[in-house]
Amino acid sequence: MWGLRISVAMGVAVGISLGCYRIVVGDPIHWYIIGGYIIVVAQTAIAPKLIVPLAYDSGGVTTSTVTVPLVAALGLGLSETVPGRNPLIDGFGLIAFASLFPIISVMAYAQLSEARANYEKRARDKRS
Repeated sequence: MWGLRISVAMGVAVGISLGCYRIVVGDPIHWYIIGGYIIVVAQTAIAPKLIVPLAYDSGGVTTSTVTVPLVAALGLGLSETVPGRNPLIDGFGLIAFASLFPIISVMAYAQLSEARANYEKRARDKRS
């Protein structure tokens, strides 16, 4: 269970970090969101079927009453501080990253766990 919590936290951290990078560099947000959802759709097809609903739910859990104001304030403050950025255009979008990347990280965690279990099972079968 700890691994799942850590993967959600890592997903939020990676998402917010990538969103901050996008604000500093000035890239358009739609390329990041489209790329993220392509990864989510591909992972949904190959991830263990029991984890997919939990992964999608973990994306919604990250947008709580505490996270949204803090992340929105971070995005607005960063876009206002970086020269040439418009807070209305560049400031919003971090919340989308904070809810997209936990989905990716939870499904990746499940895929890695399943691959490790299969590897260990094959190793035990070879020894027997």
